[in-house]
Amino acid sequence: AIVVVEAVMAKLESGKMQGSPKEKAVQATREAMSEVSVAVISCTLVFMAVFIPVTFMSGTSGTFFTQFGITIAGSVGLSCVSALVLCPALCVLLMRPNDEAQTQGKKWKGIDYYTKVAYDAAYNAILGKYKGAVAKYIKRPWVSFALLACAAALFIIFMRVMPSGLVPQEDQGVIMCEVRAPEGATLHETSEIMKQVEEKVKAIPEMESYAVACGYGLMSGAGSNFATMVIRLKTWDERPGLNHYVDLVIGRFYYDCMDIKNVKVMPFQLPQVPGYGSNNGVSLVMQDYNDGDLSVFAAHVDKFLNKLGERPEIAMAMSSYSERYPKYQVEVDAAQCDRAGVSPAAVLNTLGAYCGGAYVGNYNQFGKVYRIMASAAPEYRLDPSSLNNIFVKVMGGKMAPISEFVTLKEVVGTSTVEHFNLFQSITCFVSSASGSTEGDAHNAIAEVFKETMPKGYGYEYSGMSRELEEAAGSNATVLIYLICVVLIYLILASLYNSWFTPFAVLLSVPFGLMGSFCVSWLGSLLHLPGMDNNIYLQTGVIMLIGLLAKTAILITEFASERRAQGMSIRDAAYAACEERLRPILMTVVTMIAGMIPLIVSGGAGANGNRALAVGVVGGMSVGTLALLFVVPAFFIVFQKLHEKYQGSPIVEREEHVENVEMNNEEKEE
Repeated sequence: AIVVVEAVMAKLESGKMQGSPKEKAVQATREAMSEVSVAVISCTLVFMAVFIPVTFMSGTSGTFFTQFGITIAGSVGLSCVSALVLCPALCVLLMRPNDEAQTQGKKWKGIDYYTKVAYDAAYNAILGKYKGAVAKYIKRPWVSFALLACAAALFIIFMRVMPSGLVPQEDQGVIMCEVRAPEGATLHETSEIMKQVEEKVKAIPEMESYAVACGYGLMSGAGSNFATMVIRLKTWDERPGLNHYVDLVIGRFYYDCMDIKNVKVMPFQLPQVPGYGSNNGVSLVMQDYNDGDLSVFAAHVDKFLNKLGERPEIAMAMSSYSERYPKYQVEVDAAQCDRAGVSPAAVLNTLGAYCGGAYVGNYNQFGKVYRIMASAAPEYRLDPSSLNNIFVKVMGGKMAPISEFVTLKEVVGTSTVEHFNLFQSITCFVSSASGSTEGDAHNAIAEVFKETMPKGYGYEYSGMSRELEEAAGSNATVLIYLICVVLIYLILASLYNSWFTPFAVLLSVPFGLMGSFCVSWLGSLLHLPGMDNNIYLQTGVIMLIGLLAKTAILITEFASERRAQGMSIRDAAYAACEERLRPILMTVVTMIAGMIPLIVSGGAGANGNRALAVGVVGGMSVGTLALLFVVPAFFIVFQKLHEKYQGSPIVEREEHVENVEMNNEEKEE
């Protein structure tokens, strides 16, 4: 729409329209649409084409990309229809020549008049400086190729040094916390310990309310020594600023709880994507490929976690494994069972049913089916002497106490033995430090693992961490960028009927991509939340390819038309820069202005918005500044190649078309 409105305005400002003000507006609109319709359609096709490949991606990344791609491509398509149909009609109704506006301004000079004067003065100054700089620059096309090589190298460097991530973790206003009391602690003892943790929670200034549940841990499961806390924070408006961001609140709370003895307090956030684990930390699983002694394996894992916790990228590193759980080892006297005519399995099943519960059947009531679970009442299974009151049927239909067949031995060991990929495993909880991304944590884990763990052991990721590792190990994003470039090239080749001219557009894109990753990398150095190479940034970069290509098309399309009308290649490129500077600046400034609120705003979705907006703003700023100079230089080079190998353009001379050339002063410069 900006391209159409600016073209109509330029025709009205030229003063060549004849007739009444309305007739001038109609004539200006018709002439403007005849010039920019092809550019608008080609820009739209290019913009939509960059999102076609992303819709075919699979996995979690593909789901995000598909949602973005369909939404943006559909919006751009509707915008094109509006620009070609509705916008010209509005131009005829609302726009009038400058002479009429100036006549009205002489009668009463309001704020509109002075705004117009100030704008004209500022724009003319910018245009004059730009024309002089371009006139000098296009005489040395080799400079553009040197800058292109530098931009491509910096783009690769920034892309590699950028911390990686899948989806930015948002401030959801909720902190989950798992508390682990000493092994073997009863529910009463765990409840008493939780009172100390509650005092720490009450001291959090951002806290609004909290809830406590003893006997269950979100990561560890059921257990008398586990407890879970849900801490709800105040609304985002009541805690503005990064000092009250949820990551910093979690860090302060974690260190405040370190003075509580014999207790592990693990605060964390819920995962950003539901269904990928129980927390937002790194889901790390250590594996024993040799299936050896579990105690030796646990000792190596403890050494690894202690070393990992010393890294600055890691806030905490711990595991749920412990060999200090008090328990009973049940030994069945097989000979005694044989003499009594009962199998050891029947003895163990009976003991399990009384002490742990057993499913015995169903019953119907009120139109529903209920399960029947049998178990001894708690007071009848408190100590080993309770076995005297648990009976099992033996030979002859008699009942015998189960204590005749089993003996209990007090031992200390692990509560459960986990397996992952059929190997013995230990699940670890790793949380990245504030200012570090999950990608940084993955790099730290890989480095510490090589230093500390011997052969025969390995590690895997699960949940969201596994998705991130698979995405980092694949070249899907790079492949998408290449496919986008190929599609743009094919569309432009058909538009210009040339194999060479499209390169004038494509070679301007790396400048913007370099600017996008450069600004995002600087944001990561400042520890801004969401500043990593995540899906939002990648989506913004893909959108940036279409935006920069669209801006470059505005120059090359106009230059190609002027070349076909008889101008020299250099004069055509120069005229295109002069005529298309205003719509380019208007488009870029509008885009950047629309992104600024996403950068400064907080609340729900702020990190994703910031990642997308910072990348687009950085890429549009650097890319537009670069392409205003490099595109005309590239056009001169590739247009010469086109005419050398594919023939000269068809010259369409018209009487009313003036051959706009650089004046003598500019040629001397």
